[in-house]
Amino acid sequence: MSDSSGSETTLQVRRLIGAPPERLFSYWTDPEHLVRWWGPAGVVCDSAAIELRVGGGYRIANRFPDGAILWISGEFEVIAPPHRLVYTWQLLNHDASARAGIERVTVTFTARGSATEVLVVHERIADQATRAGHEHGWIECLDGLARVVTR
Repeated sequence: MSDSSGSETTLQVRRLIGAPPERLFSYWTDPEHLVRWWGPAGVVCDSAAIELRVGGGYRIANRFPDGAILWISGEFEVIAPPHRLVYTWQLLNHDASARAGIERVTVTFTARGSATEVLVVHERIADQATRAGHEHGWIECLDGLARVVTR
């Protein structure tokens, strides 16, 4: 599902995962867990650093099959364990130069019986092509999260 306003695009991706919100929040915010599931198929999360506090930063390294590394970084705006995270999102090249503008991601974890609905809302996306890439990435990230937490 997407919404467009002006020149920016918003993306929403939902997934029901068989684990409680507390566990999913932990897997999203603890670098040791995050590196185990982050990234679309074929992409390896080489490292993750997370300073989990409002104003704290994060930095995630995505290594592609050709060896190229794309960094994702940002700053936490809202941290409400175990139900909500809001953070900025910026893609950086291997030399840490910005590739795109600053976007925003909101992740909510809502209990649904013995499972949790994870909703990712990715805002301020510059164009439809970037949105399509993000959609593919988020769907496969949530697939990876589900595989790791339900083992």
